[in-house]
Amino acid sequence: MLQTPRVTRGMVVAPHHLAAQAGLAVLRDGGNAIEAMVAAASTIAAVYPHMNGLGGDNFWLIDPGKDTPIAIDACGAAAGQASIAFYREHGLAAIPSRGPLAANTVAGAVSGWRAALEVSRAWGGRLPLARLLEDAVAYARDGIAVTRSQHTNTLIKRPEIEDVPGFADTFLAQGAVPAIGDLFTNPALANTLEQLAKAGLDDFYRGELAQSLAEDLERAGSPLALGDLNGHEARRVAPLDVALRAGTAYNLPPPTQGLASLILLGVFERLGVEGADGLDYVHGLVEAAKCAFRVRDAHVTDPAYMTREPRDFLTGDALDAMAASIDPKRAAPWGAAAKPGDTVWLGAIDGEGRAVSFIQSLYWEFGSGLVLPESGVIWQNRGTSFSLDAEAANPLTPGRKPFHTIQPALARLDDGRVMAYGTMGGEGQPQTQAMIYTRHINYGQELQAAVTAPRWLLGRTWGAVAMNLRIENRFPEEVIAALRAAGHDLEVVGPFDEVMGHAGALLRHPSGIIEGAADPRGDGSVAGF
Repeated sequence: MLQTPRVTRGMVVAPHHLAAQAGLAVLRDGGNAIEAMVAAASTIAAVYPHMNGLGGDNFWLIDPGKDTPIAIDACGAAAGQASIAFYREHGLAAIPSRGPLAANTVAGAVSGWRAALEVSRAWGGRLPLARLLEDAVAYARDGIAVTRSQHTNTLIKRPEIEDVPGFADTFLAQGAVPAIGDLFTNPALANTLEQLAKAGLDDFYRGELAQSLAEDLERAGSPLALGDLNGHEARRVAPLDVALRAGTAYNLPPPTQGLASLILLGVFERLGVEGADGLDYVHGLVEAAKCAFRVRDAHVTDPAYMTREPRDFLTGDALDAMAASIDPKRAAPWGAAAKPGDTVWLGAIDGEGRAVSFIQSLYWEFGSGLVLPESGVIWQNRGTSFSLDAEAANPLTPGRKPFHTIQPALARLDDGRVMAYGTMGGEGQPQTQAMIYTRHINYGQELQAAVTAPRWLLGRTWGAVAMNLRIENRFPEEVIAALRAAGHDLEVVGPFDEVMGHAGALLRHPSGIIEGAADPRGDGSVAGF
């Protein structure tokens, strides 16, 4: 089994080892946790390009070591032209999941980097932007070895996106899917990163790069325009929190599903489950997830359009009522609409104890599939989550923010420990976050063991269509049999299946010791010193 590494001066975890190393190098150069995260986030865009990129969104939870945690919402809104009428005029009954018409929301990722670096400067962070983007530029230009994850996803998704402008030129090699270990480069992206290092990150929205992006988007047929880029800003928002026995858990407010993650933890603690990984543990978390998802699906959207306050669902009375609705012996029916999504989660803690929990996404693997030729940027398809039904819970409206599955997690514990943790994987994110938190904090499993341990997934994750309960075959046969007997619609999958997502966690003790855990299901690592 992988061991939990422990250091004192700083640590970064990422789902690709080169991103973790890029962040660590910045810490070694005197950078803080935010600066390390910008280095890691830009690098992961270059080395894990099927999962995230500059054409996506991101969210941040930052623990400054004192005061209230800081949350940054770097989610882009729907284009000014992206209306229900626009898609109806194109003869469409739904927003396409791929292609230029799927590229209908502003990419907020770069604005998130910029907003976080403003916080860093208040801490005294002074590393030049060129230094933070240095590794990303090198990997985009000189190349990286294709991972199994990139190869597999290119192979599986090629039929639906190979004709999208720019995809084949970027992700295929002379018309073939690159093999595992082949060299992959994106020199146009390297030039874009160099331009940002020279002109500043705001150039993505209000400079020469913005003009280039807008022209390429228009030529491809996307409804996005220069004015949409010009009008975008990342926002500092108040994080949501829930009081738990060991401390306080934090997450992002809507339009993310962070509320669902906190409800799940709050409901589960009220069930009184003793011990991890048995029938009561799995059944309890699954049923708590159903409670959380019912609230999420009924209420979570762009906060400007919500009719209920998210905190109303995190009160003791609300959580008590949801916990009381759970049958401890029988699975509740489940057939709710699923929320897909791909993502990368990364974490960083510096020697001063400042922590970052960070998540960045294109929504589905390869997003819309649209790669802009001048910049090498692949654009997200987050806006395909909108409905063309004006009466739906999340209807397409110009300027409206889309629902987001992605949300980073953070916990401040009463004993002084701080944990940054998270995962990719659509519906699986709240569930995996809860498994990591409860296994480590409630039941005392070693941090790496809590991430490595077998997992399950109720609903849909990135690129999948199933809405049943999938569970790894590493659980004991008697647990699987008991879950079936309790009425759960089970599908048993193989060990360390990527469908369960790529998780990670960092934890800092009051002594200054930092622990980290990376997921063996991914290509990542923990890097510390």
